[in-house]
Formats: sequence, C-alpha cells, structure tokens
Amino acid sequence: MRSVRVVFSTVVFAIVSLSVSSAALADETVSVKVGYQSTNISGQFAGNISGVTNQIDMQNDLGFKRSNNVTAEAALQLGDFRLQAGYLPLDFKGSGTLTRTVNFNGVNYQGGIPTTSEVKADIYDIGLTYYLINMNNMPSRFQLGIEPAVKIIHANATMSNSAVGTQQVSATVPIPTIGLRARVALADFLGVVARVGYMSYAKNRFLDLDGQVEFSPVPLLGIYAGYRKMELKADTSGVYLNVNMQGPYVGAFFRF
Repeated sequence: MRSVRVVFSTVVFAIVSLSVSSAALADETVSVKVGYQSTNISGQFAGNISGVTNQIDMQNDLGFKRSNNVTAEAALQLGDFRLQAGYLPLDFKGSGTLTRTVNFNGVNYQGGIPTTSEVKADIYDIGLTYYLINMNNMPSRFQLGIEPAVKIIHANATMSNSAVGTQQVSATVPIPTIGLRARVALADFLGVVARVGYMSYAKNRFLDLDGQVEFSPVPLLGIYAGYRKMELKADTSGVYLNVNMQGPYVGAFFRF
C-alpha cells in the first residue's frame, strides 16, 4: 500500500512541477478538483476463498449502506496530451443476520448470529489522454481522445460477530483500462465532460463510466457535478470482489 501512495504522489508531483514550468505556454493547462461523492454498492465479496458458497451478497445478506467521501483530482494538459491523477476513497458498512454459514478467511461465521462487515477500497486513477480531435481554440470547443489508464485498487474487508470475533483480509490490484475522453465547451463558462474506460483480463475486470458538467462563472474558478458508475471484479489470493458502484458527486475546481 505504501508503494501505491508513493507512485501516486510522484505522479501528482510531476503534474504540479510540469504545470509550474509550462504555465506560460498555454491557457488553462492545469486543473485541480476537490469533490464529494455519494456511492451505492451492490454485488458480492469474499475473504481468501472465492467459492460460490463463500460469497456474501452485500445487499441481501448484510444491507450495505452508501459511502460518502471526499474525492480529488489533478490534471495537466500540454497541447494534445492530458495527464491526470485521481483519488477516490470508498468505505461501505453493513450488518445483518446471515441465513447460512459463511467461511471468511478460514473462519466459519454461522447463520442466525448478527454479523457486521466493512469493505474499504481506495481507488487511485492515473491516466494519459491523447486528443485525436482537439478544437480548443474555437467559440464552441470539442475534444475527443483515447485514454489509457491504470486503476490501482487497495481493498480491505472485515467481518465480525460475537461468536468468532473479527477477521480481516486485504489486497492491492492494479487494473489497466483503455477508453475515450470527450469534452464539449458550449461557452467559456460551461462544459460537458464524458469518459469511459474498460479492461478485462484473467479474473479481473474494471468498467468506468463518468459524466460531468462544469460551470465556471469566473475564468479560474468553478463548480462541477456529475455521475459515475464503476463495475469492478477483483479475484486475488486475499480478496474477492464482484461489485457495481455508482452515485452522484459535486465539487469545486480551479485552473490556470
């Protein structure tokens, strides 16, 4: 986990450093966004063993609640290229009475006993866009580009009840994606951004759909709102996740 944070911090530092050296070359080359996202989750998870009988349904078995967290993104655009680093922390909690015995991390959690659980996932999103179409100097601006990215997911899951106590498992999974990014600026103060990325390999899969509206009544500051949907499957020796996550977000940004 520490190495993931080091890599992410290095990318953010590179964005900031390059922005300082290139600020005089183009307008609005740098943007920093801070937002608040409310995310719902559905699907299954398991600890250590990913057999069908050990999968736990987040909604039907334990009634997981929404995750409400602060998000962050830094981006640098130089000509036809855009480098970005985003961070989305997620924290889902649920409780209920299991109707069957579930093996989690080698420990049997028997049915009929009130059980609590928590699933955390820190998603680090590093991407590079190359704009195939970059009409950025017209009254109505349009950009469309191809975007390879990597989603680094650090997942942590726990289960606890009064009979056997608490068990915890964790894993870090990098999943590359390839997709498209588009932006339409209807005016200097109003823009629409859409993004899609996908990759499936081995037992892992990630689908990322994101759309947002940006409104900047003054040139350097603005607000934004959007909706993001993610489908994640991660099957490792520590954690099994097969979940859908989606929800709205709002935030503020500055750019120069």
